[in-house]
Amino acid sequence: ESPELALNYVLNYPNPFSSNTGFYFEHNQSGNQLKVMIQIYSVSGKLVKTINTDVSAENKRIGPIKWDGKDDFGDNIGRGVYIYKVKVQLGNGESEEELQKLVLIK
Repeated sequence: ESPELALNYVLNYPNPFSSNTGFYFEHNQSGNQLKVMIQIYSVSGKLVKTINTDVSAENKRIGPIKWDGKDDFGDNIGRGVYIYKVKVQLGNGESEEELQKLVLIK
């Protein structure tokens, strides 16, 4: 319940997935506008997809932010383990981020 931005329960569901997944998280900034950036990386560190969206945070749960398993060029990515980073930013520039893993099983 602190005034600083905090993220909790960052996850994607379903995980593992074969064609689509959704990203979810909780935060402590209800009533604020949030800029959300999700970046998906290969395990070697290559950025394969960036999702940017603005969210009007009516309550503390956000999601699903949907992803179809395609890279920034619209191509299917290979099956395997990927790392994703969820970064949330407030209008005043304050931000918080968290890393998680997802598995694609095409």
